[in-house]
Amino acid sequence: MARLILFNKPYGVLSQFTDVGSDTARATLSDYVQVPGVYPAGRLDRDSEGLLLLTDDGRLQARIADPRFKLPKIYWVQVEGEPDAASLSALRKGVLLKDGMTRPAEVKQIDPPELWPRDPPVRFRKSVPDCWLQLTIREGRNRQVRRMTAAVGLPTLRLVRWRIGDWALDGIPQGAWQEVRV
Repeated sequence: MARLILFNKPYGVLSQFTDVGSDTARATLSDYVQVPGVYPAGRLDRDSEGLLLLTDDGRLQARIADPRFKLPKIYWVQVEGEPDAASLSALRKGVLLKDGMTRPAEVKQIDPPELWPRDPPVRFRKSVPDCWLQLTIREGRNRQVRRMTAAVGLPTLRLVRWRIGDWALDGIPQGAWQEVRV
């Protein structure tokens, strides 16, 4: 039976088990997950937090990570500025990035979620408002959510992936993991 691990990746942790090519030691998955034979199904940027799935099953890994299967990924995104109808509409229609149009996203403004503190904290500026969006995408380009929000004038301050398909972070503290049945 395939193993599937739901890991709540902290900010600053690489989505790999070793850090190659860096002069300074950076945190990796091996600092948190000591389960032999599992590998990430997809990636989550070093400066992003939240759900990262790990499995020992190559077919399951491909199904989770491959955009052809269109698994929805839900992100909670703290952005600089207040979205207007035009910026939300653009995200819903798809945004033109340097590597082409994105697929349409589902987006709504949400109340600030109750999350763990981030280390380092997100910078706060009295003169610039911020807000939270829930953004659902079904593809996974490099730094896609950050590039999409920036393209509509809402730079990302904090990015937390909360859900991939049927799997969510519910009840998993930052830096912890939980194995689930597949």
